[in-house]
Amino acid sequence: QVQLVESGGGLVQPGGSLRLSCAASGLIASINAMGWYRQAPGKQRELVADITSDGSTNYADSVKGRFTISRDNAKKTVSLQMNNLKPEDTAVYYCNANIRRLLFNFANTYWGQGTQVTVSS
Repeated sequence: QVQLVESGGGLVQPGGSLRLSCAASGLIASINAMGWYRQAPGKQRELVADITSDGSTNYADSVKGRFTISRDNAKKTVSLQMNNLKPEDTAVYYCNANIRRLLFNFANTYWGQGTQVTVSS
């Protein structure tokens, strides 16, 4: 079994910063892309940022220049540094990873349980 466990959400004032982390565990052979998605109340889940196994990154236009995604392949973790947060960043943030398990020759997409980020004064 594979698990993604997130941490680091919370309440922050506009202009503040938060760092989200996500750790993958289980019988993992390899991890391809990892990323962060978010879902605000009444809205569809959307991509925030993702990163390939060789470090190429992709960001939603709304977070470019404010958020930075990074990963540690040895530790099987992905992080999202969020700076200059705005009220519209309020959402549940989900970790996502494309993982091939040991003894399997295909990869599946896994999701974390989500962590709440609230930006409010």
